[in-house]
Amino acid sequence: MLDLAGYLDQPADGVTLVVLHKSGNRGKRVLDALKKGGARVIEARAVKTERDKHDFVTEEFRTARRKIAPDAVGALVLAVGKDLRELASACEQLIRDVDGLVETEDVTTYYGEKVETTGFRVAEAALTGDEAAAMALLRHAMLGGLDPVPIVAVLALQLRQVGKVATAGRGSSAQLARDLGMAPWQVDAARRTSQGWDGERLGAAIQAVARADVDVKGGLRTEAAVRSPEHAVERVVLTVCRLRNR
Repeated sequence: MLDLAGYLDQPADGVTLVVLHKSGNRGKRVLDALKKGGARVIEARAVKTERDKHDFVTEEFRTARRKIAPDAVGALVLAVGKDLRELASACEQLIRDVDGLVETEDVTTYYGEKVETTGFRVAEAALTGDEAAAMALLRHAMLGGLDPVPIVAVLALQLRQVGKVATAGRGSSAQLARDLGMAPWQVDAARRTSQGWDGERLGAAIQAVARADVDVKGGLRTEAAVRSPEHAVERVVLTVCRLRNR
């Protein structure tokens, strides 16, 4: 920072300087000097929550004057949202390669082998009670060598979202999204899904997924029926489907 302060006293011609400041008081004097000298300031809020990531994707498409379906935003975040640079790159690729509105099918075409995307589709089918679709998707994923752990994690996430929305009371999707730290489309999806559940069956499903989470991670198996992580995830998907249809 001392070197930078000295440079500002005699800046070189034709040089563009890019300075990153991570907030706080450290380096604030130099930052103030840059601002006073007419530097262009771009504020970049930290992207931390799932809602932040959804907003990031939506803004990337808006900036490019393109549209992406809300469900496709969710699928993309689930597929590549662990790394923001990868998420930005995925947005760029879809904007470049897909004409018109970007749909969930487009995300699946480019990133369908990502385990989070597969988990999203399995969970969606299970929570709506579509046993045939859920098991077909799951077995396809298993044959492809995908790890059961994140599939169970996505199933748990979807169930928690349904539980949170079901007990949040009335309100607009935007309001509940702010209160619950979710995206509005997630609130709408959870509301639709919750119509087929009651508290008792939802609680039983959450407990079943919690047990499966232990089993797929190699925890203590007290039941002889749990032979492998693959068997554990198949069993919990069937359980959720049958609870939904009970």
